[in-house]
Amino acid sequence: MKSLPYKNVAIKVTHDMCDYNGHMNVNYYYKIFDSSYTSFYINELGFDKAYMEKGFSTFTLEDSIRYLKEFKLNEEVYPSFLLYKSNKKLLHFVGILQNINDELAAIFETVLGHIDLKERRVVNFPEEKITNLQKICKKQRKNTDIPFDIKLYIKD
Repeated sequence: MKSLPYKNVAIKVTHDMCDYNGHMNVNYYYKIFDSSYTSFYINELGFDKAYMEKGFSTFTLEDSIRYLKEFKLNEEVYPSFLLYKSNKKLLHFVGILQNINDELAAIFETVLGHIDLKERRVVNFPEEKITNLQKICKKQRKNTDIPFDIKLYIKD
């Protein structure tokens, strides 16, 4: 399978990442997904320190991980992502982990809500922000084939 538009560096499975079954523990699948899309989230989508200082952030509302192939000690994990959809209050990311043969090993989806940190509730994005997010979604999805079902859903 072809990787998704935002690619992160390969991560080598270490002994500490493996469980008693001799493969990467499920906790590390989540850690890889979460840490791998953070630079995209901050640097390209603009959810940086300055944005938080304005009193806004995002909170995770729902996650889904599908485990398709295992990773063993010393194998390399190749994470990639796209911003699948956004609306006036929510972001929906899709991520995948692939092995060295470009085989799909795991699928990750997460929905984030835009949060007013003073009120601690989901609120609309500023108009400029949602316009930029939707532009990025459209650009990323334009040439991206997703050969698996999307499990999570947000309204337009």
